[in-house]
Amino acid sequence: MSKIDKMSILGVRSFGIEDKDKQVISFFTPLTVLVGPNGAGKTTIIECLKYATSGEFPPGSKGGAFVHDPKDAHETDVRAQIRLLFTDVNGEKVTIHRSMSCTQKAKNYSFKSLEQVITRVKDGERVSLSSKCGELDREMISALGVSKPVLNHVIFCHQEESNWPLSEGKALKEKFDSIFAATKYIKALETMRQLRLTQNQTVKECQVELRYLKQNKEKAQQIRETVATKEAQLMSSKDSVQRIESQIEPLENRLMDIDTKLGKVMKLDSDIKALESRKKQMEEDNRELEETMEQVFQGSDQQLQEVYQNHQRTVKEKERRLTDCQKEMERAGRECQRLNRVKADLLVEQGRLQLEADRHTQNIRNRDAQVRSLSSFLDMEGYDRPPFAALQLENFHRFVSQRLQQEKETNSQVLADLLEKEQQKQQSIDEIRDKKTGLERTVELKRDLQGKKQQELRNIRADLQRLEGSSNTDHVVQEHELQSAVQNSNVEELKVEVIELQKEKAELDRAQRRLDQEMETLNTHTTARTQMEMLKKDKTEKEEQVRKIKSRHSEDLVSLLGHFPNKRELEDWIYAKSKEISNTRDRLAKFKEPCCPVCQRTFPSESDLQEVISDMQSKLRLVPDRLKNTEQDLKKKERKRDEIMALRPIRYRVTCRLLGREKYLKVCFIKI
Repeated sequence: MSKIDKMSILGVRSFGIEDKDKQVISFFTPLTVLVGPNGAGKTTIIECLKYATSGEFPPGSKGGAFVHDPKDAHETDVRAQIRLLFTDVNGEKVTIHRSMSCTQKAKNYSFKSLEQVITRVKDGERVSLSSKCGELDREMISALGVSKPVLNHVIFCHQEESNWPLSEGKALKEKFDSIFAATKYIKALETMRQLRLTQNQTVKECQVELRYLKQNKEKAQQIRETVATKEAQLMSSKDSVQRIESQIEPLENRLMDIDTKLGKVMKLDSDIKALESRKKQMEEDNRELEETMEQVFQGSDQQLQEVYQNHQRTVKEKERRLTDCQKEMERAGRECQRLNRVKADLLVEQGRLQLEADRHTQNIRNRDAQVRSLSSFLDMEGYDRPPFAALQLENFHRFVSQRLQQEKETNSQVLADLLEKEQQKQQSIDEIRDKKTGLERTVELKRDLQGKKQQELRNIRADLQRLEGSSNTDHVVQEHELQSAVQNSNVEELKVEVIELQKEKAELDRAQRRLDQEMETLNTHTTARTQMEMLKKDKTEKEEQVRKIKSRHSEDLVSLLGHFPNKRELEDWIYAKSKEISNTRDRLAKFKEPCCPVCQRTFPSESDLQEVISDMQSKLRLVPDRLKNTEQDLKKKERKRDEIMALRPIRYRVTCRLLGREKYLKVCFIKI
């Protein structure tokens, strides 16, 4: 049976954190009684026993409340330690060491459990086990021989939870189930039930499988019987075959001899036929040669051999010359293709130059028309009949620039005058508003004074009515006081002054409305000026973007065209390259088309066939290189075309936006 021997406490609840504050408690058998006043630490000892055995904190001690308060210890980091010495169920001495720490932060406490160690004394040696909290708790439960619910709810039950037997039925059932481990038994029964269902299903499947196995066994028995019968028949058949083979063997030997002799006879027959056919062919060839030969050679075979060799040398020399001529012809063909390409490029260049000339002529016409229109608008003389000379255009440009500069200066002066007027009007408005405020205050004071005087007059008249029955002297005195009060109040003058102030207020209101209208006009001008500044800034940004795009692609365009093109030149160049790519694709498609079926052609002689074969081989050797070069050129041109085509929408969009901004600025400038 397990029992608790000693326990030391340091840094828990009210126990100090110094080594001198460590408290050691020895437990006696069969009973140890803890007595003392409230706050002496009796409950803390039970909580330490519960934490040391089961690893459970007391209720409401989450977040470091179980550890000594760092504020009381005047420390930022407080460490607590509980050590318990007990005897396990096997009679061995076991020591468990649990440590905690609590760190004070700005707003709260940080609590964490440190490494926990369990030490056993086995065969006179100390064996330590450092483990995680869960594994250590399981080791403690195994060493004490008591389940964790019994430790928490029965043996070391906290006083705040000691009334759990009086709780509701569901909570009480859960407590008893955990104490008696009923949940484990329920889970075991459920597992057994599931296992039983699984085993029953397995038995059913095995029974079905057994039925099929029985059928297979019966079928296998039938097959074995059939095999035995067939094997007996096979043995008898083998005996018959051996007997027949022994009879056939001499016949086969004789047949082989006959086949050998027959083969020799057939070979001789075929040789005879071949020789006869060769003889006939040679005779036919000889006859044809004699018919075709103009003169029959009368010399010996040696002389004929010499003539044949001379003829072969002549043929080889002619073949060599033919090869040289073919090479020269191929070179001439390549040169012709190059010249054709140059011609095509020149034609394209001619078309581009012609297009540029036409466009230049059209631009000159448009320029002259614009010059004539602008000169009539500006009342300039001498620009009625185009074409214009360079000096006239220079003078026109200078005059327009001067006129534009004058307009800009005039607009700047007008804008400055408007700003100055705006400031003056604003100052006038402020003064009028101040004056209006003062007059309104004066009117209010006068109205208050008039009201007070009228109230005094009403009071005096009421007093006079009450005193009508008094003596005449009092009446005369009161009348005199009434007249003096009326004279002093001067009501009519106050009314006239109020009317004058109201008229002055109405005039000030009209002046204020007029000034407000002028302010709205000035604000409109200010808004237009602000928009113009924003549009100028936007135009500058767009021009910077266009400049960056031009600088990024200028090298490629200059390398392709020789100079940086304008929009029309770029479109013409793209159109020409697209047409050239289309032509190249057409030529490539022609190269990929199948050649003429040479296999269906008849050749009069072997030399013609060899000539065609050599020609085709030379062309086939050139085709891969041509195809590769053509594909490379095509890819380069397509890549350049894609890059240039990608620039078209950007250039068009930027140009349109710049033109639109410029027109809008001109309109705003004219309005201002």
